[in-house]
Amino acid sequence: MDFENKPKKKLTPAQALIRAQLACAYQERCHQEMRNKLYEWGLYPDAVENILANLITENFLNEERFAKAYAGGKFRIKKWGRIKIKIELRKRKLSDYCIKNGMLEIDDKDYIKTLKQIIEKKSKEIKGGSLQVRKYKIAQYAASRGFEQDLIWDIIKEE
Repeated sequence: MDFENKPKKKLTPAQALIRAQLACAYQERCHQEMRNKLYEWGLYPDAVENILANLITENFLNEERFAKAYAGGKFRIKKWGRIKIKIELRKRKLSDYCIKNGMLEIDDKDYIKTLKQIIEKKSKEIKGGSLQVRKYKIAQYAASRGFEQDLIWDIIKEE
């Protein structure tokens, strides 16, 4: 049986509202993510906007709360740097105000401590090559995790 080409059952606006409320109660979501989900469920633009307005009014959707949860979670769990988190929040079409407030969830001391741990762990993994090449590889890795270049090099020079 081919499940991929099976047409999805369209939801009525009332069913979609209930499902959207459950989705938002289960996990913080941004407006764009919920809008996409509602369109996937086969709703028309006016119904989508009405449901979104309802979710916002009932406080199921709150972009500032989403930004805080997202930034805090990605930093603590995935050990992402500020640059990568900001890029991901922008992809989700959050306002600069929400992004700025979300970034306040990341404590500066914890941020430096995490970056030091990442650099230390990576320096143990990289074998061979000159000291300069190893430092460069460590810096590239930390930058790929979304940390700022100047901060990375300050810590690498300390070691």
